[in-house]
Amino acid sequence: MLKADLHIHTEYSMDCTMSLEKIISRCQKLGINCVAIADHGTADGALKMQAMAPFTIIAAEEILTHHGEIMGMFLKETIPSGLSVAETISRIRAQGGLVNIPHPFETIRGSALNGKVIEEIAGQIDVMEVLNSRSPFSANSAKALAFAQKHNIAQCAGSDAHTHYEIGNAYVEMPEFNGKDEFLQALAQGKIHGHRSSPVVRLFSSWAKLKNQFLKGGN
Repeated sequence: MLKADLHIHTEYSMDCTMSLEKIISRCQKLGINCVAIADHGTADGALKMQAMAPFTIIAAEEILTHHGEIMGMFLKETIPSGLSVAETISRIRAQGGLVNIPHPFETIRGSALNGKVIEEIAGQIDVMEVLNSRSPFSANSAKALAFAQKHNIAQCAGSDAHTHYEIGNAYVEMPEFNGKDEFLQALAQGKIHGHRSSPVVRLFSSWAKLKNQFLKGGN
């Protein structure tokens, strides 16, 4: 069985400083043996980590559309931000990837995909994140779960970790898989575990973002 944290960020995200090596070490310590690396605006870190990690890495990306974020999974290359929802989904499909909605129906996160848009594209969603450890309100998670069940969408969970302390705060215990089709079948048999992270972790993300902006400005 896999212990899969399906939403982790790396130093390739503008608001995270975790190295790929640190993530691998932390996962091994916690028994996490499958992760989806979903950096903001790039799949480069995930693709690099696939060649490094001794366990399963799903190359993913949080892609910022005109109406909020969509996560592409099983990607082969980066999809640019700033596209329409329809074009973003089209580009995910062109790579043979899956469409995942991270932190759906969240009310205080500006990057969350617009709820009306989620309703409109329900038939094109492959996976929905029904537990995100950085989502502070259980009501939003309950709404996501009800929506996924209503539309027969596979359900997943992830820590949304930006620090190594958060890794494994949410995960799916699921069978092993090979490829996206078996992944969806394994998710259907999976069991979600986890809890919400302390709101304090957002301070680390804010600091990392400021630090990275400063370093970028200094170059």
